[in-house]
This record gives sequence, C-alpha cells and structure tokens, in this order.
Amino acid sequence: MAQLDDRLLWIGGQYVAAEGEAFFDTVNPATGEVICRVAKASANDVDKAVSAAKIGQAEWAAMSGAERGRVLTRTARLLRQYCDEVARLESLDGGKPIAETPEADVGSAADCLEFFGGQAASLQGEYQPVPGGFFYTRPEPLGICAGIGAWNYPIQIAAWKSAPALAAGNAMIFKPAELTPLTALRLAELFQEAGLPDGVFNVVQGFAETGQAMTGHPQIAKISLTGEVGTGKAVMRAAADTLKSVTLELGGKSPLIVFDDADLDNAVSAAMLGNFYTQGQICTNSTRVFLHESIKEQFIDKLVARVEKMKLGDPLDPDTDVGPLVSADHLQHVLGYLEKGKQEGGRVLVGGDRAEVPGFEKGNFVQPTVFDGLKDDMAIVREEIFGPVLSLLSFSGEKEVLQRANNTEFGLAGGVFTRDVQRAHRVADRIDAGIVWINHYNITPVEMPFGGFKQSGIGKENSRRAFEHYARLKTVYVAQGDVEAPY
Repeated sequence: MAQLDDRLLWIGGQYVAAEGEAFFDTVNPATGEVICRVAKASANDVDKAVSAAKIGQAEWAAMSGAERGRVLTRTARLLRQYCDEVARLESLDGGKPIAETPEADVGSAADCLEFFGGQAASLQGEYQPVPGGFFYTRPEPLGICAGIGAWNYPIQIAAWKSAPALAAGNAMIFKPAELTPLTALRLAELFQEAGLPDGVFNVVQGFAETGQAMTGHPQIAKISLTGEVGTGKAVMRAAADTLKSVTLELGGKSPLIVFDDADLDNAVSAAMLGNFYTQGQICTNSTRVFLHESIKEQFIDKLVARVEKMKLGDPLDPDTDVGPLVSADHLQHVLGYLEKGKQEGGRVLVGGDRAEVPGFEKGNFVQPTVFDGLKDDMAIVREEIFGPVLSLLSFSGEKEVLQRANNTEFGLAGGVFTRDVQRAHRVADRIDAGIVWINHYNITPVEMPFGGFKQSGIGKENSRRAFEHYARLKTVYVAQGDVEAPY
C-alpha cells in the first residue's frame, strides 16, 4: 500500500501545520508499515485552537437549537454516505476488522450525531413561582470543551464527545489517540461540509504533552477523557487547578454471570462478544465469566468449539473475525499477561500465544484465548488486559458470585444470563457497576446512558444525561413586588 499524504492539524476550519512542522508516524498494526506522518500539536498550537474555538463558539451558540441540530443531522448523513471510506480508514489505522467498522464504528458515530441533532432543540429550563415572584432556569453552553479520545473506537468516541457538546452550543477541541489519529480529521471535514462554523470543531493530534496543554488551559471549561485509569486521575488532578468540569470513561474488569437456567448458546455468544470483538480491546468487556458449576462443562464445550473457528487475518478482508492488536507495545503487554496466566497455574483451553498470519508476519496478532482453572486473586482475573483473553470461573450460589463479581476496584459494566426474571433484576440491582446487561452483552444504543462507577470513571456519555455535563444551569429570580428592607 502506498503511504498516504501527511496529515496536518485542523484549526479554525482548515488544515494548518504544527509548530516547527513537528510530525509523528501512524502505523498499520497488521503490517508494521507507516501509513502516513501526522502533525504533532504543541501547547502553542492548542492556544491557536482555543482562539479559533472562541470565535466559532460565539457564532454557534447564537444559533437556535434547531439550527445546530440540522448541522449535526447533516453530518450524520454525510458520515453514512462516506461509510465505506471512513470504515476502511478505521480498519487501516486501528487494525479492526472491516466486518466491524461500518456498523460498530461509523454507524454508531452517525447514530450519535443524529440523536443529538434531534435533541438540540429540546434543551430547556424550568419555571416556578415562589413567594415574592418567580424564578426560571436556563441551560447555557460551557464555552470551549476538550475531548481526549481512545484508540479502540476512534470515530465513535469523537462523535460521542462532540455531538452532545455541539448540540448544547459549545465548541470542541478534540485530541484523538496518537495510535489512531486519522478518522477524527475526516469527521472535521464532514462537519464543515454540513455547515458547521469554522472553529467549532478542531482536531489537535499529539501525545501526552498535547493533552496536558488542553487540560491545563485556563480558557477550556471542560475535559472529557476516554482512557486508562492512571491517565484519568492525572487529568482530574490537572483540571483541579482551573476547576474544570471533568467526565472520565476509564477501564473495567467486568463480570458476566451465567446461571444454570440460562440459554447457553446465547450466553456463549455474549461471552464471545464481550471478549473477542475488536480483539478484546473494549473497556466494558466481560473478561471474568462466572459459570454455575452445573453447566460449566457444557458451556466450555460450546465456547471452545466456536473460538477455534474464528479466523485471524487481514483487517480489510470481510471474512476476518480477528485483526491485530493496535500496536507492537500493546502486543507485548497482552503476551505478558498470557505468560503470567500460565505461570500462575491457569489452564489454556484454546489459544494462549502470538498468532502467525501468512503475509502479515510483522502484524500484532494474538490468538483468541480462553483460560480455565483460575482463582479470583490471579493477575489475569484482577487486572485489565485489554486483549482477546477470556477468564472462566465457576460458582455455586447467587450470594457468593455477587460478592466475587463486585470484589474489584472497577465498576464499569456487568451482565447476567438467566430465565428467572426476578433473579435477573435482583442480580442487576446488586452488581456494583454503571451498566448491566440482562441476557445480552456490549450493546450500547446512543439513547442509553454509558458510564461506570468506582475506578471506572465519572459521569455519563450518550442519552440526554450527557447534556448535564455540557451545559451550566443559570437561575434567574424575578421580583413581582416592592423591595422591603429592615433598615
């Protein structure tokens, strides 16, 4: 494949060079080849983006919610129109199979823009009479918001952060993950084509230093991060200096509990979705699968048979089920956990090693892996791996499994499979996590709030709840009588 042209920053509605014409390489994880050079934003470049955002946001906020909504829905239509192009770029940059990216990445981003486009005109306050007069409230934009994306769902996360921010009248400065920086720029172009005023959506690529310049900038009112727990804590500490609003969507080590009355075929499907989709690089993944001891062997037989049939290969091949991990460093991270699992006594039922894919010898491929014979205190059971590694654990009673499922610093998601409707709701109530699926896993419609508890984050993305993080509420009291002073 021929190398693509250099990609610059997107500031004020146009491509601009980074300070000092600094660049970094973005690499194809299936081949190890450089896709293109990408501009690396400095703190001064972030300043330029803030200046452009300030001008653009004033124009954008003055528009009606209906006008803003039309721009977002037009962008959604354009994203669907160019779906094949954007999906291919996503697969090229991140290694995700082309069988996934049109729907799970591009389609979900378009859904988000469409949803918030429809909601933009519905932002409203309240009126209430009180003694001496009445008051009303009005939601107002925060001003300039910053989004810091993750590399596992680049275009989706760019939409999840920008759509509610823009619908509420804010401007957005977005930093995509340095490993997958390409599709956010295409989104910027489509925003402009849809009629978004210049400066309302800016893209500044870079590494931690770029994110730090955004987090510490006094004119940025809010930071929304999707990333690792350690990064989230650092962002929160830095944001405290200027009292920025913060939304954090962080990691997880989520449980999937399968009871003895579950539909096993559906439960196996859920376990596979919750561990091997996107090569296991999903924060909500059900990496701890708790099986009732009476159905464990039957579940394992079905699971292993299906995992063995999964095809690893070229992400651009529609028949590929599992692509490469996002980077060589992440490959070593996951391989380290595979070795740790074996050393601690885990039994590999399928997979367990690096995968060799003919024609892609330099690709970051790992075999989809299932471990059994585990204990709750083992590293692969406690720590987030972020790869195609499924850990099986058995249980005998509801109270016991809930205690074990909740014995984690994380609280992002969980799932339960049972035909007993009372038990389903009872267990969902007692799983200490922000998202719980009953008889399904890892589906995230934009209408549904998304976000975790404990070390898994702060705040909610998607749904109308997202507006709470992108608007400030002003209260106006109106007197209907004279002012009486006691002196």
